Amino acid sequence: MNIINPATGAIISTIKSDTREDLNTKLANLRQGQKSWAKKTVEERLNCIKKYGELIQENKDKLAHILTSETGKPLQQSLNEIQGAQNRVTHLSQNAKQWLAPEVLVHKGTTLERIKYEPLGVIANISAWNFPYNVGYNVFLYALVAGNSVLYKPSEYAALTGKQFEYYLHQSGVPKDVFQCVIGDGRLGQQILESKVDGYFFTGSHKTGLHIYQTVASKMVPVQLELGGKDPLYVADDVVDVKQAAINAAEGAFYNNGQSCCAVERIYIAVGIYDEFVKAFTEEVKSYKIGDPSDLSTFIGPLTRGEQLKVLKDQIADAIAKGANLLSGGKAIEGKGYYFEPTVLANCNHDMKVMVEESFGPIIGLQKVDSDEEVIELMLDTEYGLTSAVFSSNEERAMNILDAMNTGTVYWNCCDRVSPNLPWSGRKNSGIGSTLSSQGIRAFVQPKAYHLRKT
Repeated sequence: MNIINPATGAIISTIKSDTREDLNTKLANLRQGQKSWAKKTVEERLNCIKKYGELIQENKDKLAHILTSETGKPLQQSLNEIQGAQNRVTHLSQNAKQWLAPEVLVHKGTTLERIKYEPLGVIANISAWNFPYNVGYNVFLYALVAGNSVLYKPSEYAALTGKQFEYYLHQSGVPKDVFQCVIGDGRLGQQILESKVDGYFFTGSHKTGLHIYQTVASKMVPVQLELGGKDPLYVADDVVDVKQAAINAAEGAFYNNGQSCCAVERIYIAVGIYDEFVKAFTEEVKSYKIGDPSDLSTFIGPLTRGEQLKVLKDQIADAIAKGANLLSGGKAIEGKGYYFEPTVLANCNHDMKVMVEESFGPIIGLQKVDSDEEVIELMLDTEYGLTSAVFSSNEERAMNILDAMNTGTVYWNCCDRVSPNLPWSGRKNSGIGSTLSSQGIRAFVQPKAYHLRKT
């Protein structure tokens, strides 16, 4: 399998794909290795994960260059991701023992009722390329600490990074028959769905997530899906600083080239500040440095996948044809690589694809609204349910809007943010299940109820 640098289109590496025979062998080894791994204490397993975190931080510069070379993520953002993902290790270190420990619910007389949490077994983690450290850690680190073995399939667009995960986990003391990385495209993914595993954890598109859900339904094993979003942001007319709100909103929309499930994908602005906000927002976007992702000062690099260029062009053409104003960008950048100008479209509405269909790129639609009631209706007009955000100086006003949202996460005066202390979950087409928080730790275990009575 050829690994392509999206900044140049050049082949930077060729890596062997796993065959069905390779897959079967690795699964058999994982099945056997999980038994002894589960017998270790949580503390013993945590020690390996802590060591892994230390090794990753010691080698973060090399790892950031690998991530940038295969995904096109600007180097500073690659470093930010690697450093930021370390908070998952910290979260597990501080909380795993508590949430994986047996619980006594009733102890009266001769009767004892308690719960023991047992690992699921062999976990299949089919992961994503846009934030491989963040979304990968959310699954495989938590699964390992809970006593599972993990079959990890990175996206073919982040395969080199996936192999680094495997290398450093083994270096940290996680046995080779407890974590295995498999390399391949969708055909290998399909073979994993047809294999015997004890849980499927996927991060990616709604289309693929739905296929996974339908394919493995008859197995009756746990399935968690972290899918896409069409995340709205409302800028109310009482924000303290309109320019700063525009700067923050722009970063939420264009960080990592907008290639994030929780990136801001549509912005609603109160009529009273609309013109001021749009002007400041457009100026901020035009200031972004576009170029070589290996340059630490670059903010906008290439798209990771060349096929996404067509999606963006189609949404822009549709919006303009229906009356939107193009304020910046609007086209692919000629030359090598999959570059696309950061694009701002004003005077948008929900007849336009850019306001209702996932973009997953450096493009944003802006829409004027007259009231909080109107914005609630518009923000709810989506098949997705990942995040919603409100910028306002009035907490009560913001909470009234956020409480009305049918999303797994809501933000007040911030956006595009994930914390290991809070559950990360989607609703509707944004997925099912939770990672992170206490719920994310227990997502990888199954409870066993003990009814005990002395005679």
